[in-house]
Amino acid sequence: MQYVRTMSQPAKTPARPVAASSDGTESAAGSRAAAQRLKMRRELAAAAMELFATKGYEATTVDEIAATAGVARRTFFRHFRSKEEAIFPDHDDTLIRAEAVLDAAPAHEHPLDTVCRGIKEVMKMYAASPAVSVERYRLTREVPALREREIASVARYERLFTRYLLAHFDEQDHHDGNDDPLLAEVAASAVVTAHNHVLRRWLRAGGQGDVEAQLDHAFAIVRKTFGTGINAGRSPVAAQAAAHAGPAPAAVRAEGEVLVAVARTDAPLDEVMRTIEDALKNR
Repeated sequence: MQYVRTMSQPAKTPARPVAASSDGTESAAGSRAAAQRLKMRRELAAAAMELFATKGYEATTVDEIAATAGVARRTFFRHFRSKEEAIFPDHDDTLIRAEAVLDAAPAHEHPLDTVCRGIKEVMKMYAASPAVSVERYRLTREVPALREREIASVARYERLFTRYLLAHFDEQDHHDGNDDPLLAEVAASAVVTAHNHVLRRWLRAGGQGDVEAQLDHAFAIVRKTFGTGINAGRSPVAAQAAAHAGPAPAAVRAEGEVLVAVARTDAPLDEVMRTIEDALKNR
């Protein structure tokens, strides 16, 4: 898989403008407002989950959720569009944090490693409140509407990571035999699937266990499977032989008076230089 680090990143959602201030007063006010917003969303979510557990999902109304949280009905609808949305208060903020991880990725990091770090923000959200997460999991198993909402939330993460991986391929290099764009989408799905597998196992265990270690193990499998790419255009026998032989540090070919070298980003520099020197000597 050839990654292109010079490709432009996908367009990001414009951030809400915050007026500049020499003493940072307005910036601090914006942070406080965001914290208060999240606090209210979590209180409404707690009220909704309590009522869903005691009265049942179908029997619970938005008015009852608002009253239990001690706010007016209109306040509820300033934060959520529906009652099933109310038990997922943190997904919007978590999606922003995951995108921030992608935006700040160091140039030397493999894009798949970046995506694995990004989705860890989702696990952090669940692990921050194990009891709440376990109860939420139980509810989503019992109520189809909540399950559908959860699936929609997962799809947002998968789209984010797919766009990120696709942005690291040369978009002009789409031709028969080049499966890298396909691999980018499959790899993004694999990361999300691995995360969700570990998350469900942890939730079924009551939120017990070292979920961080389990997640790292799952991601190691994904990286081993997808991280080195595929041998597009090669026969299965040749691809298998190349896989057993290990990645060559560099491939060199001469075109007129120009020597072209292609090397893996993780190839040792001395091996790359030695390959180029040998090629020059043999010309």
